[in-house]
Amino acid sequence: MTVTRFAPSPTGYLHVGNLRTALFNYLIARKAGGQFILRLDDTDPERSKPEYADGIREDLEWLGLTWDRLETQSSRLDRYAAAADQLRGAGRFYECFESPVELDLKRKKQLNMGKPPVYDRAALALSEADRDRLRAERGGYWRFKLDLDRIEWSDGILGDISIDAASVSDPVLIRADGQVLYTLASVVDDIEMGVTHIVRGSDHVTNTATQIQIIEALGGTRPSFAHHSLLTGPQGEALSKRLGTLALRDLRAAGIEPMALLSLLARLGSSDPVEVRGSLDELIAGFDLAHFGSAPTKFDVEDLKPLTARVVSGLSASDMASAMDAAGVPGDLAADFWDAVRENCATRADVAGWWAMCRDGAEPLVADEDKAFIAEAMALLPEGPLDGESWGAWTNAIKAATGRKGRGLFMPLRKALTGLENGPDMGRLLPLLQVIRARDLA
Repeated sequence: MTVTRFAPSPTGYLHVGNLRTALFNYLIARKAGGQFILRLDDTDPERSKPEYADGIREDLEWLGLTWDRLETQSSRLDRYAAAADQLRGAGRFYECFESPVELDLKRKKQLNMGKPPVYDRAALALSEADRDRLRAERGGYWRFKLDLDRIEWSDGILGDISIDAASVSDPVLIRADGQVLYTLASVVDDIEMGVTHIVRGSDHVTNTATQIQIIEALGGTRPSFAHHSLLTGPQGEALSKRLGTLALRDLRAAGIEPMALLSLLARLGSSDPVEVRGSLDELIAGFDLAHFGSAPTKFDVEDLKPLTARVVSGLSASDMASAMDAAGVPGDLAADFWDAVRENCATRADVAGWWAMCRDGAEPLVADEDKAFIAEAMALLPEGPLDGESWGAWTNAIKAATGRKGRGLFMPLRKALTGLENGPDMGRLLPLLQVIRARDLA
């Protein structure tokens, strides 16, 4: 069975970069009829916060990305300790004592000599007496000892990858304060949870290489890996500088529709055109990881606005019932009102403004040269309730009386009634303008 996972750290709120990883893993699992795991990487007790964990779940639920299992790494510390013992027993785990300052000096010296800044494994030469002395002075941290061979795999997006392990430092898996780091915890979880496919950003390629060796050292089965391109800003700038404006909670507050966001990210960076989909099932059916490339992918939040407007315009009156009720639209008018304004709502929240105009009227825009025309037009407004035929009958009567036609007839009327040059079809809107007879539009 196909098993994927999304493993965010609850140290902040989700942003569009996180979502891309979550969505790819979700779509792969669902397309294969498999399992999607939400796994919170909360092994850092100082930075992990319950409000961030809650926020992650809320964002995914808003998007409809439901999970089959929820796991927390903080509840699995005993499993990581057992794996560490196994690696020690196999001679693949060793204790180190260099301080950050000492490591930085080593790196600078290597770079000055034209060598790659790789940990020199000096800790392996320490005697037991040396280790005892250093433990008394400072806490030791633990590194995984890499086999210095080439690490190769066929990546689902990048193709064949080959990395020389000799060019990579032995990764630190447990810090001096005892905190288990992501590299070890993730491997243990992936093995024990049966994860078969891992999709993540291309900045994890080197990390994947080391994790492959850790998986094999622990006797696990290597999953299929794929590394998607990183998102950039619209000008190619690093997206990380703008993530404060791209948190999913902020996009939700701005009225961005889930299917607009998901439809964009499910195709962005692929050879397939971006198309608004009506459901997750449609996204699942049309998703193919092989269509994605390795080049950096430009993301512009402005692209979400027309997509959201397209989603909103396609909603039914029942879909909009909550928004219209909040705006105060009477139930008996809701269907006609939504039919009138749907093409002019960029977000669901826009219905409130349109209903306020229908209910309270708008400040008329009447040019001096149109004042007499508007006064004559208002005198010709049909008596009795207005309906879907009223606009046509009224404008025909105005045309006959004034000789005006086309834009010269319709635009002054729209501006006088709505205070706007553009907006909903006036034939649908006119019956909803509740104060039209009570105002002096001229």
